[in-house]
Amino acid sequence: MTRRDDGAAARNVKVETVKGAAIAPLLSALAALRISVFREFPYLYDGDAAYEQTYLQTYVSAADAAVIIAQDGADIIGASTCLPLAVETPNIQAPFAGQDLSKIFYFGESVLAPAYRGQGIGVKFFEAREAQARATGHTTTAFCAVQRAENHPARPADYAPLDDFWHHRGYTKQPHLTCQMSWRDLGEAAETHKTLVFWTKSL
Repeated sequence: MTRRDDGAAARNVKVETVKGAAIAPLLSALAALRISVFREFPYLYDGDAAYEQTYLQTYVSAADAAVIIAQDGADIIGASTCLPLAVETPNIQAPFAGQDLSKIFYFGESVLAPAYRGQGIGVKFFEAREAQARATGHTTTAFCAVQRAENHPARPADYAPLDDFWHHRGYTKQPHLTCQMSWRDLGEAAETHKTLVFWTKSL
């Protein structure tokens, strides 16, 4: 794909919310996109296509789940996932023990091809996921982000975390809400545990 400058890429992108069985034909493309984007810092994810498609199948089968798709023509160049926290895995639910999980909507991830970043598509992802949360009766949205050491050897010199962007979308970092996930980093022989911290917003 040829990279286009001056915002032309974003102007030609269609963003839509896809639900249920309509997600299934997109799984292969979504898996490939996730693997490609999550190789970057801070995730450094050494992905596996078979695992990815199994993971993404959750969004096909879970009630009220959705995938927000960004397409440039026939190409899927971005995606963002969401579903009720009540149907997420126990490790993601655990930080919210004692709260009414039926009111919390969880944002899984957003991935976007590099040529399309910084042009407003990420904002549309948040708007669409929040719309899905409201439409399904949820009053809080939440997502989590991996924590990496400031001196991590793979940290690019020009790396800028997304904290400011998330603050501008109305999210508050909750350092006391953390979960553990495991995956294999690039160059690692086995999976290792990572700590992720939550951000939340009241709708």
